[in-house]
Amino acid sequence: MKSIGIIAKPHHAEAKRVLEGLVPWLAERGKAVVMDGETAALVGGESEVVKEQVPERSDMIIVLGGDGTFLSVARLVEGRGVPLLGVNLGGLGFLTEVTQEQVFDTLAEIFDGQYGVAERLLLQTRVHRQGERIAEYRALNDVVINKSALARIITLETFVDGTYVNTFAADGLIISTPTGSTAYNLSAGGPILFPTLGALVISPICPHTLTNRPVVLPDGVTIEVVLKTEKEDVLLTLDGQVGFALQANDVVEVRKAAETVKLIEPSRRNYFQVLRTKLRWGER
Repeated sequence: MKSIGIIAKPHHAEAKRVLEGLVPWLAERGKAVVMDGETAALVGGESEVVKEQVPERSDMIIVLGGDGTFLSVARLVEGRGVPLLGVNLGGLGFLTEVTQEQVFDTLAEIFDGQYGVAERLLLQTRVHRQGERIAEYRALNDVVINKSALARIITLETFVDGTYVNTFAADGLIISTPTGSTAYNLSAGGPILFPTLGALVISPICPHTLTNRPVVLPDGVTIEVVLKTEKEDVLLTLDGQVGFALQANDVVEVRKAAETVKLIEPSRRNYFQVLRTKLRWGER
């Protein structure tokens, strides 16, 4: 790995501190550092590179921030095969699991070839209105259809591979990847899936009928959700970051994308240790 991309959360004091040590450390090891303008500005530098160009100029990308920053970068690299390493700057950090204290030791191991690469499933989402495709997105964590704060329960007619599943009366519906199973899906009572598992989860949000429970599906299916509710504010959100306003009878089609996102896994990584640490299993 000769060219190392770095994308940091903008205007973040801890990101600045890490960069001040990381950039010269990489240069000392003969690595070319690629940063976008906002990241370079954190350490008083300049760059004409925009974030969208970092993946095509890098052999790997270090993401400095939280899971939100990581998710935004993951959507930039789709299909390019550039692996990502997430460094956590404060939050829960399921995706940015390397701590600030571990950065240099972890990178030294990676440059010595002591690491693995896990491919994570992406969701391809299309919105159809009156038979016409009007929007298309990718998501690493989840696709969520939910009502606004002031809206009433919404009705969502759901199909899997063209077969009718159920009409959910709920606050919304989450379609999650295994990567996203520890995010909104978990908060809504959905299961934790091993991150490389070939599966998807449909989880209703606060369903009107309590017997409506999360359903785990193989990742080869196509899920279609039809919004049947009229005159309510309903939003489609991707990874909790990208939003699209839905109308009655819009069809949201979700399936596994052809592309994957590659995550660098340090040699010391243990997913169950991550779960114990992040979710505080075993504590009283």
